[in-house]
Amino acid sequence: MASVVVATSYGSPDVLSVIEEPVPAPADNQTRIEVRAAGVNPIDVKVYSGAFGTDQARLPMRLGSEVSGVVTKVGSNAIGAAGQALNVGDEVIGYRVNGGYASELIASGDALTPKPATLDWAQAAGLMLTGATAWHCLVAADVKQGDAVLMHGAAGGVGIMAVQLAVAKGAKVIATASPRRHEFLSELGATPVAYGPGLIDRVRQAASDGVDVALDLVGTEEAIDVSLELVLNRARIVTVAAAGRAGQVGIKAVGGGPGADPGTEIRSAARLELAKLAGQGKLRVFVDQTFPLTQAQQAHRAIGPGHAQGKIVLIP
Repeated sequence: MASVVVATSYGSPDVLSVIEEPVPAPADNQTRIEVRAAGVNPIDVKVYSGAFGTDQARLPMRLGSEVSGVVTKVGSNAIGAAGQALNVGDEVIGYRVNGGYASELIASGDALTPKPATLDWAQAAGLMLTGATAWHCLVAADVKQGDAVLMHGAAGGVGIMAVQLAVAKGAKVIATASPRRHEFLSELGATPVAYGPGLIDRVRQAASDGVDVALDLVGTEEAIDVSLELVLNRARIVTVAAAGRAGQVGIKAVGGGPGADPGTEIRSAARLELAKLAGQGKLRVFVDQTFPLTQAQQAHRAIGPGHAQGKIVLIP
């Protein structure tokens, strides 16, 4: 039997509870995973909050799309994302998986990437969702060496990854964040600026030769308006949080919003590259807090305000 977090209804974190469920044997190209850590993400909150609808047929609802763990059983022809045969004892990162908030789960072989030895379990469970989203943003905006990149919400989960990836490409990153995050962003190689009134002037001062790219990771009116003012080529303005506004003003929206490009192939291909960079120490995963699986409610209250500097992770 596996311990599994489920949402028994739609609403606040109070609807989350832990139940016991049997774990079936893996079918063809499936594996059974002993979960060592599960990443918690804002999308998980939206799913059971009712933001995407309140279909009662989906209840009780399992949550979680990224985990790290150990393969304990292998179905026939189980092949991992790297094209490798999967074996019992393999340490892996699972993304995307279904119902990752669990002590054990069944995962498709192609959802599994070898875990870099340099990452602990919590870091490994927090790498893929934000990393793949950041990777997609940079691809969509065609970020390259020498670009000046304005990044709104740079201290959030996706932003932390996007800053590191853009800096590694040789781009200059101007990162908006609250002043208490500025030292942290500077350490990542960005030039931080405070959001709020006067942002355009502060960005112009930080990027005296102009801004080539803007990534909106927060979806505020300020982020979109400032990006439109400073970036000449609207094809190089990308948002993950303002799909509706993107359609109105002709900029790119990526992710799961209405009309947004999900970038499925780009994000899938990014997994091996992200694991490689993390394994080489070129991409860091910052874990803000860990919680036992039984404290999923508390973990979701911690992620709700958006104040975490790094990942929230559940440990079975």
